[in-house]
Amino acid sequence: MAEATADTTGFTQEVARGKRFEFGNNWKKFLEILDDERIAEAELSLKKMLRVETLEGRTFIDVGSGSGLFSLAARRLGAKVRSFDYDPSSVWCTTELRRRYFPDDADWVVGQGSILDEAFVASLGTYDIVYSWGVLHHTGNMWKALDLAHTLVKPGGLLFIALYNHVERLSAYWLFVKRAYCRMPRGLKGLVLYPAFVQMWLPRTILEFLKGKPFYSWRNYHKKRGMTAWRDVVDWVGGYPYEPSQPKDIFTFYFDRGYEMRNLLTTTGLGINQFVFQRVAK
Repeated sequence: MAEATADTTGFTQEVARGKRFEFGNNWKKFLEILDDERIAEAELSLKKMLRVETLEGRTFIDVGSGSGLFSLAARRLGAKVRSFDYDPSSVWCTTELRRRYFPDDADWVVGQGSILDEAFVASLGTYDIVYSWGVLHHTGNMWKALDLAHTLVKPGGLLFIALYNHVERLSAYWLFVKRAYCRMPRGLKGLVLYPAFVQMWLPRTILEFLKGKPFYSWRNYHKKRGMTAWRDVVDWVGGYPYEPSQPKDIFTFYFDRGYEMRNLLTTTGLGINQFVFQRVAK
């Protein structure tokens, strides 16, 4: 089922002022090429990080559902799912996937809302699995978002989050690029996007040609959680607000709130750090 759509005026105004990227418009284009292979890769990534084969009998909330792909993956794995996003176009994408694959399903609820809205978060209840991949660092107040996200976890439940890694100087450079992209008029955004694309992909492409594996990463990119290379480039360059962090700070933050580490995948570069914490049952 779909919830009533909330007031999206704040989101629209932030986009108009160049303070927020429209992730949902990017995801709409991704849905045009979504196929069974990409869905299967999304399911596999959930199973690997959560160390499960099924989510049957568990409740799952997708905080910032984006394309809706991982809400779909969780539902296909048997979870009872709730999805929400601040971006109305992302809500549309998630609702569209629900319509395609689980029409009229009472065990998958989709709605609009912000993880920074304390009253809204308090109304959601608690869940066996709280999932937020690549979202909380884009809220504009990451530490508040991290704090409110943990209130959604049942005692004994799991919190699976993914956050951008902080790298000295490079993180500041990309913050500048992202801010510039979002502040550019729509017709001029390519002046930021295409040079960034070349910067990100040219060295890798040259290296793969030299190894005799031309465009290997590009052709196999869908195996990384089912996404596409180009959509991830747009997502990265436009992804503002942007607030990277270091794993040690995330560890401390959640340990202080009664969590233990269950799984971890980190990077030394500008990529994503993935954490699976378990809330200690009391």
